[in-house]
Amino acid sequence: MNRIDVFIADDHNLFRNGLKMLLLNYPHINICGEASNGKECAEAVDLKIPDIILMDIDMPLMNGIEATKNILEKHASIKIISLSMYGEEEYYYKMIESGAKGFLLKNSDITEVVKAIDTVQNGGSYFSPDVLYNVVKSIDTSMKKQLNNATFLSEREKEVLEQICKGLSNQEIAEVLYISKRTVEKHRASLLSKTNSKNTANLVMYAIENKMVDL
Repeated sequence: MNRIDVFIADDHNLFRNGLKMLLLNYPHINICGEASNGKECAEAVDLKIPDIILMDIDMPLMNGIEATKNILEKHASIKIISLSMYGEEEYYYKMIESGAKGFLLKNSDITEVVKAIDTVQNGGSYFSPDVLYNVVKSIDTSMKKQLNNATFLSEREKEVLEQICKGLSNQEIAEVLYISKRTVEKHRASLLSKTNSKNTANLVMYAIENKMVDL
């Protein structure tokens, strides 16, 4: 397995050091750098371009949202996973719009952090189940849009969308639905186009906000 270069950006030293120590137990993950604020992070990755950045949202000098925009404008290949606390749901959409590939709560188990890193590195998006639950709770309960009302999607597209929201890769979706990987890729592209989503993470948030999937 190829090593994954991971950069950690968080303004709490104790959290950064603890996360680094836990990730050292996984040989395929290499901690290539760290920063205590968004500005420092943006400057550091210009010198050492990582595969993935674990990005805190609330940081001094430059927050995670602005740092994500800044970094991806220059280094589109970098994948960013947001680190968040309970109660920061209002920032989720801003981070996704900025280009983040997923979310992890800071109290996530280390196995979930590694799963998120592996998933995103392989081209997927990852949302902690607790994050999805918080997003669903934060949505206006008066919304009436349901999966069956998503008439602009075909039945197969709805099935693919549901699996995407579960975090499955194209290959995994193909195996679950008994279709080819290429067919899944076509459906994914169609879903992105029909929902006007920039990327898979954006698509997942769109589906949740419009109650197009039952989580």
